[in-house]
Amino acid sequence: MAPPPQSAMGTMMSSQNNKDLWTSNLGFVLATAAAAIGLGSLWRFPYVAGANGGGAFVLVYMLFIAALCVPLMIAEMSLGKAGMGSVVGSVRRLVAEENASPFWRVVGWLSLAVPFFGLSYYSVVAGWSLDYTRVAVAQGFAGTDAGASRHLFETLIGSPWRQGAMQFTFIMGTATVVALGVQRGIEIVSRIKMVAMFTVLIGLVLYNAITVGLGPAVDFLIAPDFARLTPASLLTAMGQALFSTAIGAGVLMTYAAYLPAGVSVPKSAGVVAGSVVAVSLLAGLAIFPIVLAHGLTPAEGPNLIFVTLPVAFGAMPGGQFIAALFFGLITLGAFTTAVGMLEPVAAYWLERKQWPRPLVAYGTGLAIWMVGLPSLLSFSTLKDVHPLAFIPGFGGKTFFDALDHGISEFLLPINALLIALFAGYALRRRLSASETTLPPALHKVWRLFTAVIVPLSILVLMISQLSR
Repeated sequence: MAPPPQSAMGTMMSSQNNKDLWTSNLGFVLATAAAAIGLGSLWRFPYVAGANGGGAFVLVYMLFIAALCVPLMIAEMSLGKAGMGSVVGSVRRLVAEENASPFWRVVGWLSLAVPFFGLSYYSVVAGWSLDYTRVAVAQGFAGTDAGASRHLFETLIGSPWRQGAMQFTFIMGTATVVALGVQRGIEIVSRIKMVAMFTVLIGLVLYNAITVGLGPAVDFLIAPDFARLTPASLLTAMGQALFSTAIGAGVLMTYAAYLPAGVSVPKSAGVVAGSVVAVSLLAGLAIFPIVLAHGLTPAEGPNLIFVTLPVAFGAMPGGQFIAALFFGLITLGAFTTAVGMLEPVAAYWLERKQWPRPLVAYGTGLAIWMVGLPSLLSFSTLKDVHPLAFIPGFGGKTFFDALDHGISEFLLPINALLIALFAGYALRRRLSASETTLPPALHKVWRLFTAVIVPLSILVLMISQLSR
């Protein structure tokens, strides 16, 4: 079926927005922050920081957030606010209004493909956290040593039925929130998540301060040791900054399309970016004191959360309660990020077909779960299948690894690059100072970063990844 005419698409989405906008700027900021703050901040940041020098890495990461991510967030949010549609509809509308090259429509399609395929494997890891929350509540990790912890994790990932049930439960829960709509679903859950997340994180930090002390962890996270900072660490910090702010994943553009009039996009972007940094640091202070106090290494990689920490939880006072809080926090963080990834896909079908929102939400969720089955089976039945081995750089990668590698290291940076160029060049008249709500002087600085500095930085990142 051919897409509806441009004018019809704008009318349809505008009508939908009139019924279901964010209740306030605060609602938008909390929902956007809740979507951005997920496994990237709570799971990936601690082990990436641990493996790349601690404090020096954190400092560079914060600089990249301020210099690269905030300008990009303003750009992507401005696209959504101006386009007032789904990611595909907004970009198509802006291209038509500015008589820009049809090439730029690829931004919309990438912003649709990234969350669809991204959620298909992201939900696998989220399913692990959900299962570990269940284990923590039901029995805890008392007496768990390194061998037992690894066996527990390998048993989970080696069981397709157990993994599939957890992933399906997680995705259907995500679809339920999207089915309820912007105000009654996404905004309410996001408010609850942000309050609960900061409460639990601060509680864990206070617990650590009382039981094991924060000194070594603070030194590790705050005190910069630039001798440990390598060119590879700089690139990793840039990639982590892009990964943890949800740039290029369609979330920012879609959520900004539901903005009420008069909202300041730059202020919203700044608050969201600040929240991402704050949560990343709090996550480090919640995790590293436990790791260091039990003689474990912060540079454990992805195993830090699911293999290393259960050993520590099993040996600490009140470990079952702390483990339940921690894995519940990881699951909640992944949940609102998943909501933010499902909504762009749902918004596209709502705009194109005008089907009932619950039908679209559950139908899309089911499709994503089915597409994610090869990723789920990558740890058992399909562990020896390498679907993209014929492509350089993808040899030996399973379905899960290929999707993770392809999206996080290629599609996300490519889409971020295209968003910067689209906003900085193709829409330079449309995204004026009045549209971005930046003062004229700051608007010129923003345009310089968006059109020149950000694209060059992303190109350096991508070229370096290709040369590895």
